[in-house]
Amino acid sequence: MTAAPPDGPGLAALSPGATVLLQRLDALFEGWGTGGGALPMIMPPLLPVASLAKLDVYDNFPHQALVVGTLDLTQHQQGVPHEEFEGQVLEPARFGLPSAACFAVYLHHEGRALDDGTTVTVLGRCFRREEHYDGLRRLLGFHMREIVALGSHEFTQEHLRRFEERVLALAATLGLDMRKEAATDPFYDRGGQRALLQKLAPVKHEFIVDDLAIASVNVHRNFFGERCGITLADTGKAVHTSCAAFGLERWLSVLHTKYGSWEAATVAVEKAALEQAPVALGGAER
Repeated sequence: MTAAPPDGPGLAALSPGATVLLQRLDALFEGWGTGGGALPMIMPPLLPVASLAKLDVYDNFPHQALVVGTLDLTQHQQGVPHEEFEGQVLEPARFGLPSAACFAVYLHHEGRALDDGTTVTVLGRCFRREEHYDGLRRLLGFHMREIVALGSHEFTQEHLRRFEERVLALAATLGLDMRKEAATDPFYDRGGQRALLQKLAPVKHEFIVDDLAIASVNVHRNFFGERCGITLADTGKAVHTSCAAFGLERWLSVLHTKYGSWEAATVAVEKAALEQAPVALGGAER
């Protein structure tokens, strides 16, 4: 397995075999989305800090925050090697590295009126500052495939139910010992009514293999609809949103452990994709 050393910065280069497996996995997950009517999109790799702040990202996920800033090197001595730059040469950071792919979807639809049942799928490069990094299990930068639902409360709940079924079915087909657990993402207030509501009805569930969350389903109620002014075309009310998310490098890690080689894992995924095809088509007919 090609990965960063234990004391590395959480960055990994994928070997040709690992790259093929990642592509096969992503095609499977994207197909789940597009087979059910999701529109594929490519989102920008950076997002404005001001926009992410509007979504409470820096209040709720300060431990994951990473930003990008330009350098003022007018006083920099050329030819001097650097392992890092000191704060005095950093100019104000106006762009953030997103920790989740779905943020860009909500910001893209800001101020729009949508039909109920709108679904978008994106492959994002996501970034998280962690206390430690661990091969492909926990990375600073990684790929996340998301399938995002925007619409009525009922539609977004059905979206979660459908993808939960598919994730569990895929794990069973691949022979992965998977369990579902409620998680504690702060969607989105730490106090008051929203915090109480989360205790009564968790907003995030993770799918765990080898003590590693490799997928999740997330419900945000109407938070992003309200913050971004996204409404339902027929009622004018703020949309509800939910998403299914897949950390692709984490899938690589557990599949390599399960099958012992990239080639064997790829064969297993390709076989599973053929078996899952009727499920995907069934989802499109609903």
